[in-house]
Amino acid sequence: MTPATVFLVDDDADLRASTEQALDLAGLSVAGFERAQPALERITAGFGGVVITDIRMPGMDGMTLMTRIHDIDPDIPVILITGHGDVPLAVRAMREGAHDFIEKPFSGAQLAAIARRALDFRQLVLDNRRLRAVAGQADDLEARLVGRSNAMVQLRQQMRTIGPSEADVLIIGETGTGKEVVARALHDLSMRAAQPFVAIICSALPETLIESELFGHEVGAFPGAIRARVGKFDHARGGTVLLDDIGAMPLDLQGKLLRVLQDRVISPLGSNVQHDVDLRFIATSRVPLEAEVTAGRFRADLLYRLNALSLRVPPLLERPEDIPALFMRLLAEAAARHRVPVPQVGPDTLGELSRAPWPGNVRELRNAAERLVLRLDLTRETTPPAQSAQSLAENMAAHERKLLVDALIRHNGALKPVYESLCLSRKALYDKLVKHGIDKTQFLLSAAETQTDDD
Repeated sequence: MTPATVFLVDDDADLRASTEQALDLAGLSVAGFERAQPALERITAGFGGVVITDIRMPGMDGMTLMTRIHDIDPDIPVILITGHGDVPLAVRAMREGAHDFIEKPFSGAQLAAIARRALDFRQLVLDNRRLRAVAGQADDLEARLVGRSNAMVQLRQQMRTIGPSEADVLIIGETGTGKEVVARALHDLSMRAAQPFVAIICSALPETLIESELFGHEVGAFPGAIRARVGKFDHARGGTVLLDDIGAMPLDLQGKLLRVLQDRVISPLGSNVQHDVDLRFIATSRVPLEAEVTAGRFRADLLYRLNALSLRVPPLLERPEDIPALFMRLLAEAAARHRVPVPQVGPDTLGELSRAPWPGNVRELRNAAERLVLRLDLTRETTPPAQSAQSLAENMAAHERKLLVDALIRHNGALKPVYESLCLSRKALYDKLVKHGIDKTQFLLSAAETQTDDD
């Protein structure tokens, strides 16, 4: 007998029976449970299936069941069945690790499609575990997203969890922080890696053409449409679409995008025929979209749909300890492009770079590396960004952290000259490093990285 690959937990006997039948007709092996506990007892770390559960049930509810399952194995996909009023709860659950959710009433075919994607994800997770156990291979996120600060370590951990999933993702970050790099890395971590990655810059498309660009059009759809055009959504079929700067998308088009996200169907301009699209959507924004919703420039329901899984890319101002290693990496890349030796950079220069605000973030730092390689002036003609309102204590803490980081960079992570130059005791320095979450080992590389390979 084939083991069940889908555990269905629902206290509504009629709904459970009809859902089991629909999944069975779709070719999935299903085991139904009236209560959460019996299903939980059959879950192990090697479980090769997925769990579909109603959120609201007597005794152990769906949220608690999901938490218990993820205590056993955090990579077991849990799909939540929600009522209309439970959508905000389901969104919170996805942030806490749910794989997906489906709102009542739903079709059996729709749930079966979600379950199949979750099963593919689970199989990929198990295959990757086996491969890592045999080969011990690591991914390349450290090379793509340089930095050993807590913020960057956490970002890479989140990406490794989210990347292989089928969930849509919203990436928030200031200009130049590397949002597209994150998006491409998520695509490469997914089962869609061999399929197209299509980036659409929403702010660069004219409002009169953006709908045609996305959905395509038929002949005669509008004046000048003398031939049919395949839209970018169709061009990316099977892959990932990046909606860059989604906050710039016109309001009327946001409603059409919401429908695509919900139903995965599109209709070209001038056509009444709909067809399915198999896509994953990743959106980016330079500003938190909640403020855009409040201002009436962005749809709240679209934000709910996109914000189920979100990543924040930290600006350089929040991770100055990463700047020396990042700058040396960018310097080496620039030198390779121009076929010149990598210039030598001393600790004092790296310290000055780490103290600078860098409002353009990695993009601006890359420009500085380019100028140094070309023997141009390293000074930056930029205006420091306006500081957000902070309390006196927050400003003092931020200033203290910058002084510590600067001293560690100048002395290549050696603690004695650091605490002597700052007139601190060794214990006081250790206490401050712990207080600010600074890992002294990340500065030990600075000395090696400032050397060039002249031989």
